[in-house]
Amino acid sequence: MRLNSLALRLFATSAAWTLLALPLAGYIIYALYREDVQLSFDAQLKKLLTQITIDSMSTMGDEPVIPPNLYEPLFEVTQSGWYWQIRPIDGAPGRTLVSPSLATAVLPSPYDRKFPTDDTGTRWMNVPGPTGTTIRILEFIDSPGHDPDKTKYSIIVAGPMDWFEATVAKFRTRLTSALALVGLGLLAATVFQVRFGLLPLRRVEKSLASIRSGHAERLEGKLPAEIEPLQSELNALIESNQDIIDRARTQVGNLAHALKTPLAVITNEARGEESAFGGKVAEQAHLMRDQITLYLDRARIAARSNTIGRVTPVEQTAEPLVRALERIHQDKGIAIDFSVQPGVKFQGEKQDLEEMLGNLLDNACKWGKSRVFLAATVNNQDTTMRRRLRITVEDDGPGLSAEQRAKIGKRGLRLDETKPGSGLGLSIVSDLASSYRGKLRLDASQHGGLKAVLDLPAA
Repeated sequence: MRLNSLALRLFATSAAWTLLALPLAGYIIYALYREDVQLSFDAQLKKLLTQITIDSMSTMGDEPVIPPNLYEPLFEVTQSGWYWQIRPIDGAPGRTLVSPSLATAVLPSPYDRKFPTDDTGTRWMNVPGPTGTTIRILEFIDSPGHDPDKTKYSIIVAGPMDWFEATVAKFRTRLTSALALVGLGLLAATVFQVRFGLLPLRRVEKSLASIRSGHAERLEGKLPAEIEPLQSELNALIESNQDIIDRARTQVGNLAHALKTPLAVITNEARGEESAFGGKVAEQAHLMRDQITLYLDRARIAARSNTIGRVTPVEQTAEPLVRALERIHQDKGIAIDFSVQPGVKFQGEKQDLEEMLGNLLDNACKWGKSRVFLAATVNNQDTTMRRRLRITVEDDGPGLSAEQRAKIGKRGLRLDETKPGSGLGLSIVSDLASSYRGKLRLDASQHGGLKAVLDLPAA
């Protein structure tokens, strides 16, 4: 997943919600479970207190009796954490009764510490027990025979909090493990969901790549209902683009034919006039013809370069040019070293690539002494994630200075009038490259001559 991608956004949103919701749900479940265990523990203490109070205080005498141990076996185990204690309050005379588990220890009284009673008249308190561990104390004040005129006694039942904490901690560990597994499962499901949900977009991407590479003309295939409008609009856009290009080509051709004949007539008539006026008219007509040719060429190039799906194999296009130029310049013994990366394709019209390569190779053959070098490779993707085609043409001729390289390429400018040509070759190459959002760069070659580098879109 790239940083700036829909997949990462969807995954991050879902993961953030999962990481927020699961701990919150876990905390709520844990709190409810802890409260439930606490209520169950307190209910057990209250039940034991009620039984002990009934058995010890239902006597007609002035002192409580020892209750039978029919409630909790751990009352018989020394320092087990389960205790009961009965003793008079406010320093009144009377005997103190304790469970065997308490031995010689004494439990503190919530009544003595001024703890308030609940709605049932009992008091609660958590304190360290005889062994140092926390115990929970429940206390009720009553008198023998439930007679308010008799000595009042504090009846206490205590249970160990370590059992309560151990039970809650065990549940917390299990809950954490379960929620962690659920969280991992949800994250995995989210990754699958994002990839599965965005799979149609990957199909759209591949279909568009097929259109750009010339293997398809439309965006075909059954797509989800949410993407079908996009499919229809893209197909309509492709058809509209093709219609506009076809109309532009037709208009350019019509304009060229409409202007060709009148300009030829004007030129011929002006040449027939042997006067300064005739010469001036012929000169201006010639300039008009060059300007019309220039802008018609640019319009034709722009129409072709914007065509979707035009792909040209570089090797199959360059090889006939190389062989033809070697035959044309065989009197100079020019040899062209031909090196093209296998499978390299140009994203554009074949005739435009032929024109660019033909001009560069012909120029190199004219100026080279005996060797010309042609290489074509595809480099890594640029910042727009597009592959770029790099074509290099070099010769072993005299080369050009930096100042000359800056001047050359201007339309009609020739540095050496002894060489045949119109001076339009490099200008045409530069215009063609620019129309494909590419560029032509001139540099010094390691072989001594000129090095021309074409940067073009690769299919």
